[in-house]
Amino acid sequence: MTEATGLDLRRAGTWVIVWGVLLMVAGMIAIVAPGTAAVATTLLLGWLLVFAGIVEFVYAYQQRAHDGYMWKLISAFAILALGVFMLAFPVASIASLALLVGAFLLASGASSVLLALKLRPKDGWGWVLFDGVLSIVVAILIASGWPQNSIEFVGILVGFCLISGGLWRIILGRALRSAVSAP
Repeated sequence: MTEATGLDLRRAGTWVIVWGVLLMVAGMIAIVAPGTAAVATTLLLGWLLVFAGIVEFVYAYQQRAHDGYMWKLISAFAILALGVFMLAFPVASIASLALLVGAFLLASGASSVLLALKLRPKDGWGWVLFDGVLSIVVAILIASGWPQNSIEFVGILVGFCLISGGLWRIILGRALRSAVSAP
């Protein structure tokens, strides 16, 4: 490895660590202030959908001479309308996000439990079962507190995701930095 490449890796590793620390701090703030985190997440998602809807309209317009033009236009309108709805009604959007996450966890948990039962004699099947049961329990907790606890749930979930993302970036950054000093 050349000296320049080593220095570049070391610099990149440092910036990855800095980014990871910032994500972890943002995650801790999200857990402490879940309402703010939930609203910020919903507004960000709303703006992303508005932007995606506009891009989809432009694409549909460019493809107006091709088959499926009307479906592309309907899709663009639906994406844009969903984004506008999320921006106009952030609390209802947060409740909808919590319900969708709960439904996903329930379906994922059920399929993990079924997979675990199929894998049962093999090593590690218990971890798959644990994951499935835990997902189902979290889904039930979401459903039992829905919609009252949706804001807290979404905010705390965002916080844990930010912390998790920050942690793996710190680990990656350290690996990049140590790769430079390794012989």
